[in-house]
Amino acid sequence: MAVKKTDRYVTFKGINGNDNSRLLMGFLRRYIDDPATSNPFWEKFKDKLTLASSGPGTPGNRRDELLLVHSYINNIRELFEDHNDQEALVLLQQVEEESC
Repeated sequence: MAVKKTDRYVTFKGINGNDNSRLLMGFLRRYIDDPATSNPFWEKFKDKLTLASSGPGTPGNRRDELLLVHSYINNIRELFEDHNDQEALVLLQQVEEESC
């Protein structure tokens, strides 16, 4: 029997995009918080992540982890691929399919 997937184009009910994106940021932090595996791009990204974690922002300037995933999905995927982090890649694929 196939697993029934929620179709994001019908409803977001049952999709926990915000929690999944926060979890994904935890996976990402394993690499970007380590000076040996970070770089200037990820250092700037951490500034954006700090803003996203600080709250919703102002009207018209909404910030959250899910927006960062959506905006930088290719960079995030490349980092996880470089580190062969299969667990993070699976979650990234799920977040992309369900929420981006």
